[in-house]
Order: sequence, then C-alpha cells, then structure tokens
Amino acid sequence: MQKQRIVVITGAGISAESGLKTFRDSNGLWEGHDVMEVASPQGWADNMELVLDFYNQRRRQLLEVVPNAAHKALVALETNFDVHIITQNVDDLHERAGSTNVLHLHGELLKVRSTFDEDLVLDWRTDLKSGDLCEHNFQLRPHIVWFGEMVPLLEPAAQLVSQADYVMIIGTSMQVYPAASLIDFAPSHASIYFIDPKPAVAPRKNLTIYAEAATTGVPKVANELLK
Repeated sequence: MQKQRIVVITGAGISAESGLKTFRDSNGLWEGHDVMEVASPQGWADNMELVLDFYNQRRRQLLEVVPNAAHKALVALETNFDVHIITQNVDDLHERAGSTNVLHLHGELLKVRSTFDEDLVLDWRTDLKSGDLCEHNFQLRPHIVWFGEMVPLLEPAAQLVSQADYVMIIGTSMQVYPAASLIDFAPSHASIYFIDPKPAVAPRKNLTIYAEAATTGVPKVANELLK
C-alpha cells in the first residue's frame, strides 16, 4: 500500500533553535550588512571578498551546530509516510538528522559552484577564497540563490506540494515570495499544520496552527500523525 505523502516547508525558525543565527536581524541587516551587499549578483560584482567572507563565517558556524528535536521528529515520520522536505534554509541540518528527501530552494552553504557553468557544483566545507577556481579556471562562488536570481527548484517544489496529503509549515513567515506561494498549490483535501511562534497566516480550510517553537510544535504534530 502506498504511503501517504507529507510535504514539509521549513524556514529559518527551525535552524535558529540549533543555534544558527537567522541571516536577517530585526533591523533588516544581515550581520550588519545590507542584504544586497552580501546576497545579490551586484554585491558579488562590487565586493567579492566581502561576500566570500560573509559566507565563510556562515559555513564555519554551521559546522559547529547540530540538528534539534524538530529536525529529528521529521525523520521519525519517514517510518509511516512518504516525507519530502522543501527548505528555504541553506544549512544541512535536515540531512544530518537523517531526512532522505530534502529540496533546497535557496541553495546550500556546503556547496559552491562555477561562475562559468552554474551546473558545475562542488561540495565545500572549508573557507572559499578568491583564486579558488573551477576546472574551467573561473572563480567559484557560494551555491546560494541570491536576490534577483531565479529560484530553479520552485517548480519541482510546487509539484511536490500539489501531491501532498499533509503539509507542514515550520519556522517561516511564508511572507517572502516566491516561496510563500507554495501553500497555494496544496490540494483542497490536504491537512495543513502551521508551526511558528508568531504565525502570520490567513485562516483557511484544514489549517491547524501551533503558535510555538519548532522544537516543541513539530514533535507534537509528528506524534499526532504517527497515531
């Protein structure tokens, strides 16, 4: 018998509880930088060294933290369900916890890619420096979807949501497009669980809100579904 499908959409809130700083502070700055300085093609063109340093710091921090109870609860669901995670996060905490189907909408911090051929992607766990080149002798860059760039995996993500029996939205405001549009692809029969301390979502059919942190809310929903 085919397992029912759970599609999980995660944002910065789930990683914050592992001790990862969420990129954007309340004042809209990322680690004291305007977002366009460190996360846009123009920022890269204007000051490559600044961008490299910004992501090197993020990468070092990522390697110091571990998955939390929310990440682990999602793994437990795989025993009874076909679970697919769509994450807006660039960390690898879902994979380290043991989740087997993870789609990274905004790229991955532990990967870099060629500035010549965007399909040439390499695993990368150390600092990325000016002069680190791909096999075609072009500079490598963080494998991150920057502001102003296309989100290449948006269509596969929407396809996954459209086939869901259950949708879990965790630690994300769902206010930033295009990711925010994903909820609109959920089938009318799908049960939706929204887990966030400050849930900003319009009421809709089949929606249950857990106004709490991911580490407490996700295990509750997982236990309910596993029953």
